[in-house]
Amino acid sequence: MKRYLVLLLVPLLLVACDFDDLPEFRFQTEKRNYRIDMRNLVRDISTYARDIEEDFIVVPQGGTGLVTSDGRSTGTIQGAYLDAVDGLGVEGLFFGAQNVDQPTPDEESQRLRDLLDLAVDNASITVLVTDFANSQRNIDEAYRLIEDAGFTGFVAPSRQLDSIPDYPAEIPGLNRRDIDTLAQARNFLHLTNPRLYSTRQELIDALAATDYDLLILDFFFNGQPYTAAQLQQLQLKPDGGRRLLLAYMSIGQAESNRFYWQNSWPTNPPTWLVEEVAGNPGNYHVRYWEDGWRDILFGSGDDYLDRILDSAFDGVYLDYVDEYEFFEEE
Repeated sequence: MKRYLVLLLVPLLLVACDFDDLPEFRFQTEKRNYRIDMRNLVRDISTYARDIEEDFIVVPQGGTGLVTSDGRSTGTIQGAYLDAVDGLGVEGLFFGAQNVDQPTPDEESQRLRDLLDLAVDNASITVLVTDFANSQRNIDEAYRLIEDAGFTGFVAPSRQLDSIPDYPAEIPGLNRRDIDTLAQARNFLHLTNPRLYSTRQELIDALAATDYDLLILDFFFNGQPYTAAQLQQLQLKPDGGRRLLLAYMSIGQAESNRFYWQNSWPTNPPTWLVEEVAGNPGNYHVRYWEDGWRDILFGSGDDYLDRILDSAFDGVYLDYVDEYEFFEEE
């Protein structure tokens, strides 16, 4: 009898409720696979860019778990995803995953190694490792471990990625050759935060004086793109030989200092904009599978990728590819 009374009372209670006062409930008719969504985004960016420029280089940073179906080394290799990219970027593989100048825990390092080795064994993939160390002993050890693994490395003194290291005095893998493909690069410089430089030209002059085979830098300097002449200045190493330029591009998070940002978004966000990233002011989680965000990234003419394609950059370095982890945790 009590069960029947409850069933009769529930509809009456719902009618009497003011739904505006109820907590927000989200009903999901189908479960998204956030890993597939991110793989599709990277593949679509690659397809779009290569339709315009056949040799355009695409390197996703992070999200190493996308190499297999489930992020484990025992999972199914995602060949279509690997075919869409030229390389994989990873940070803190041997040093600096948790703190600068500290070895990365063996378990985490080995987990990443296993996935990266699968990518190399199953596709023509170049692995770009950015480690973080500032003591000479650990810098030397990081470069040794990266080389032994068969990867291409850069050891930064700070996670800010804002400076050109003064150690080692000679760049590992220094050479005079022309670098036309990512696989030919024997070294690289990863400097995407220009905060230590007062002007675009000051940074360009400092970069141009280095002998790195590959430069990864932000497409913008404090909101301003580099001029064609400035990028042309970077294309040749001072000791001879052409080098490659990759433009940083965030695809998993929106950044409030970018050309596309609108000041009204924090209070009146588009459907794809989520919350601010904890501990990273100015960065916002995005529903990267939604058309509104994808239109900002590529395919709309005045988008992020088309601006890069119209410049002298040879490719893109895609950041926050691991954003799928945020939504999986949610």
